[in-house]
Amino acid sequence: MLASLKIARVLLPGLLVAVTAPACAQGKLEAQYAASLAGIPIGNGSWTIEIGDTQFSAAATGATSGLLRAFTGGEGSTAARGTLNAGRPLSSVYAATISTRKKSDDIRITIANGTVKEFKLDPPQDDDPERVPLTEAHRQNVLDPMSASLLRVPGNGDLLVPEACQRTLSVFDGRLRYDVGLAYKRMDKVKADKGYSGPVVVCAVYFTPVAGYIPSRTAIKYMTKQRDMEVWLAPIAGTRVLVPFRAQGPTPVGEAVLEATQFVSIPMPSKASAHGPKTQ
Repeated sequence: MLASLKIARVLLPGLLVAVTAPACAQGKLEAQYAASLAGIPIGNGSWTIEIGDTQFSAAATGATSGLLRAFTGGEGSTAARGTLNAGRPLSSVYAATISTRKKSDDIRITIANGTVKEFKLDPPQDDDPERVPLTEAHRQNVLDPMSASLLRVPGNGDLLVPEACQRTLSVFDGRLRYDVGLAYKRMDKVKADKGYSGPVVVCAVYFTPVAGYIPSRTAIKYMTKQRDMEVWLAPIAGTRVLVPFRAQGPTPVGEAVLEATQFVSIPMPSKASAHGPKTQ
C-alpha cells in the first residue's frame, strides 16, 4: 500500500501549480478533486489558482478518506507564489507539507530563472550509498512540482490540440530530480458536477528518474516501466493555460485516479482594462 501511495504522489504531483500564462491573460480557477484506488475512494482535495499580469499564486490541500484514513490519517498542503515576465515564471517559492500518523515531510524550494537558489527538507535526505547523487547541475533549468503540473499553449489558436502534449518537463521536488515526458494520446470529453463541461486533451505520461533516487526501490522501478499513465488537460478561462482535470495510472493494487468533481474557472480583467478609460 505504501508503494502505491508513493506512485500516486509522483503521478499526481501535489495537485498544483505555478503559472506560465501569457502576461496579457488573467484567470482564476477553483476546483475540487476526488481520488480513488482500485475504484475505492481514498481522498479528496481542493485547488485554487489566480493568474495575474505579473504575478501568480496557487494553493492546494488534500486528505485521505475512508479506510485509508483509518490506517494513515494522511493530509497535505501545497502552495506556490511568484512573479511572471513575458508569461514565464521569473521567480517562484514552493512549499509542501505531507503528514501521516507516523511521520511528516516538509519541503521549501526557491527558484529563480530556472535555477534552484535554496531548498530545505525536513527530515533531510538520508545518506544511502545507493542513492544517485544530486549535483548542482541537476538543480538548473528545472520546474518545481507545482509549475510542472500546468501547461501554457503558445499562439492564438485552439488550446486543445495534440501539440499541447508534446513536451518534456524537468522537475525538482526537493528530494528527486526527474523528467516527466508527455505525448498526445487522444481527445476526450468531461463533465464536472459543477463547472466545466467540454473537451479535454489526453496526454500519455512517462516518468524518468534522473538523480536523488535509489534505483533498487520498488516504486521507482515500477513507475519507470509504466506506459499507461495519463493526464487529461482542461483550460482555465481567460488564459492559454491547461491544467489537470483528471490523472490516472496503474499501481500494484489497482488503478489510481484523481478527477475533478468541481472545476470552476473565470476570466479576470487585466489591470490596464480594469482601470483604463471606459468606452461607450
